[in-house]
This record gives sequence, structure tokens and C-alpha cells, in this order.
Amino acid sequence: MIESTYQDTRDKMGKTIEALKKELMRVRTGRASLSLLDGIRVDYYGTLTPLNQMASVAIPESRLITIQPWDVSALRDIEKAILKSDLGLTPSNDGKLIRLAIPPLTAERRRDLVKVVNKICEEYKVAVRNIRRDSNEMIKGFKKDGDIAEDDAFRAQDEIQKITDGYIRDIEGIHKEKEKEILEF
Repeated sequence: MIESTYQDTRDKMGKTIEALKKELMRVRTGRASLSLLDGIRVDYYGTLTPLNQMASVAIPESRLITIQPWDVSALRDIEKAILKSDLGLTPSNDGKLIRLAIPPLTAERRRDLVKVVNKICEEYKVAVRNIRRDSNEMIKGFKKDGDIAEDDAFRAQDEIQKITDGYIRDIEGIHKEKEKEILEF
């Protein structure tokens, strides 16, 4: 019963870490990355379609992304979707291919991105702490129902705290890595 609570806590916190990594991949670092385009949906014949399902996306250079739609008539729609997104990039269209030039980040923009990363990481730390709270509530429920002794409940809460501390350290490590990547010229 307590072991399943530990495992459930680890599973939920692990999923939180994965979600954090995915979200941080979308933060622009001055280098071209296909993950920048992950959230873009294009209105294609009335259906919002993920960009990667309607075009070939490539990175020929470190600061350039090329998008070649399988249906050339969708070029305008793809351009509109990129302009509407929060990427802050302007696509250039040559009739067959869309090019997205990734400009180098200014020092001010880098500081702004570091603040965004700080905020994202803090939100995920709060999510991990909420999982800890829920797990501790389960343990307290077991104790209240008489399923476990009081000493076992204290040990279980201590173990849940150790699990939480480990995941918070993971988030801090991911945070430092992303910050270094942003500030690197």
C-alpha cells in the first residue's frame, strides 16, 4: 500500500519532468530547432493540422529552418500560422519553400528568455510539490483509517519528501542547463 503510493508519486513526478523538458524545448535559444514548430497548427481545408504532418521540415544551417509543404497551395496558410504563433519569426516564401531565419539573440532578449525559463521551472516545482501534498494526504488517510501505524506514516512522509527533493534537484539541473544554453553566444 505504501510502496504503491511511492511508485505512484515517482510516476507522476517523472511525467512532470518530461512535460517540463518538452515545454523548455519550445523556448528559443538562438539556434534552429524543429521543436520550435511543435505547437504550430495550420488551418488546412478547415482542419487545424500540425505543421509536421503537412510539410517536410529541415534544418540546413544552424540558424535556418526550411519548410517544404507537400501541397504547394498550403504555403500561404503555413505562413499565416507561423506569423500568428508566438515565435516572433518572419517566414520568407519563394513559391515552393518557406525559410525561417533564426536571428541571433540580443543580450536583453537572452535575459528575458532566462526569466521565462525561471518562471516555467518554478511552475513545475510547484506541480511536484502538489504531487507530494497529494501523496502525503493519501498516507494520512491510510493512518486515519487504521491501515498503517503512526510511525509508518511518518516514515512514509519522510520517504515522499526524499523523492520530492530528488525531483526538485532534477528540475534545478534542467533549469541550469537551459539557462546556460540561452546565455551561451
